[in-house]
Amino acid sequence: MAQEISTERPGGGVAVLWLNAPGRRNALTVAMAEELYAACDELDADGDVGAIVVRGEGGFFCAGGDRATLEAAGRDPADPELFAGMGAVYRSFARVGELEAPTVAAVRGGAVGAGLNLMLATDLRIVGRDAKIISGFIPIGLHPGGGHGALLGRTGAREAAAAMALFGERVDGERAAALGLAWEAVDDGDVEETAIELAKRAGADPELARRTASSLRTVLGPPALPWAAALELERASQMWSMRRKALS
Repeated sequence: MAQEISTERPGGGVAVLWLNAPGRRNALTVAMAEELYAACDELDADGDVGAIVVRGEGGFFCAGGDRATLEAAGRDPADPELFAGMGAVYRSFARVGELEAPTVAAVRGGAVGAGLNLMLATDLRIVGRDAKIISGFIPIGLHPGGGHGALLGRTGAREAAAAMALFGERVDGERAAALGLAWEAVDDGDVEETAIELAKRAGADPELARRTASSLRTVLGPPALPWAAALELERASQMWSMRRKALS
């Protein structure tokens, strides 16, 4: 079976993590999710990687969970193998959120359901102006999964989370950026280039980028830390960076 997750190193301390199943718009199967998890382990082990761009092949970011996989799980949700398989899908985008290097999602076409979870698991998002950003669970009769509410709520406003997850509202890339679900909406052909250029800023100093990503995620939460705790958490890493700079 052909690999459906791949990585490449375009230089500048940047790695690109590819979802490569364009025939189903990069919808996640159990096998693909396991590949994604393994690819994250590989990237964490490479200390030269200071930033990671996550993107989908074929002009679409990720259409969520593979329908056949979801239907199989629905026939017998308590079956240990099927239960574990859905857990593997959840763990895959959670693992992207745990990558040591800062992450940027380059979203073209759309991000739906679990694909939206994957998009929101990254630290920063660049989206195509016309990309379709869709919660997608309620309209097909499913309760959201994979920490969907927490991901929506930590990134955008509560109103946006409720509108999308409860009432099936769809937004395009422009609206997603306006709601705080993405950093910037750009022309479709500029998505990957913009994401990589941003990633190069962090990629230039991988060790510092990884330390800063860890601190920022811990401080911002959820749950967020109070300011006094953030001061103490950041102290050691800042002092490390000051010493490193003085000795360089």
